[in-house]
Amino acid sequence: MNQKVLKGNMSVITMTNKSLPQLDELYKEIILEHYRHPHGRIPVEHIHYQADGMNPLCGDEVKLALEVENNKIKRIFIDSHGCSISVASASMLAEILNNKTLDEAKLIYAHFKDMMHGVSLSEEFDIGDLEALEGVKKFPVRIKCALLPWTTFDEALAGHKHIEIS
Repeated sequence: MNQKVLKGNMSVITMTNKSLPQLDELYKEIILEHYRHPHGRIPVEHIHYQADGMNPLCGDEVKLALEVENNKIKRIFIDSHGCSISVASASMLAEILNNKTLDEAKLIYAHFKDMMHGVSLSEEFDIGDLEALEGVKKFPVRIKCALLPWTTFDEALAGHKHIEIS
């Protein structure tokens, strides 16, 4: 039997399946919503930073382009193909980082990366929908899926055009 729980202004389906209890945290409705309707799919006209990221072990792929004006992210294009975790994380990146300064965006990335590696975040720091991905840290092999779009973002800012993680 599924339980409906309210989280913020979004409803989350908590799955209660005795044979797969770990799915409780992994397949929340918010992740599936970002997977089904990803943000950031409109191409950027004036590209200032771009990179392609890939995990050859699982096949996840990310193409990212940023338009930056006055040190602020004006538009993000991110095309992600792969598992629901990777695509949802890419969609969340596009939604959360839009209109942030580059320093704010780097800080959000650092906090998200820490969270994925088990570091508790301060309650004052709001990472928005990314919180839904916290359960992924229970599955070490899937952490790279969640981090691929963010690593690609970080590498784009560093001037690298193509990255592979495995």
